[in-house]
Amino acid sequence: MTNVYGIDTSRPVTALMVRDAVISCFYEAHCAETGLSPDEKSPANKEYCKTIIKKAFNDTGGNFDKPDKKSILGVLDNLIEFSKNFRDPSIIEKHHKEIMALVDKLDK
Repeated sequence: MTNVYGIDTSRPVTALMVRDAVISCFYEAHCAETGLSPDEKSPANKEYCKTIIKKAFNDTGGNFDKPDKKSILGVLDNLIEFSKNFRDPSIIEKHHKEIMALVDKLDK
């Protein structure tokens, strides 16, 4: 079993699961970048990251509450561009690859 942001990849994956994994990924990257330890991670920081993901869905014409593969791909492109302002390209690539492993399981 491989676990990617809380998702067991040996089981079927839904678009909602991938959306939530994107939130978790962004949250983990945000906390790492700001130097927050696991004890300092707070619901407020997670909510902040969720708001960024919701905005990305809105900006790309997707539906946060009813995501599909196409809208998730648009959101990922949007977040890559957003993250270039804050993250090292190798970190962005690593996280993108992890999420794409989940996206690739959609519609299977």
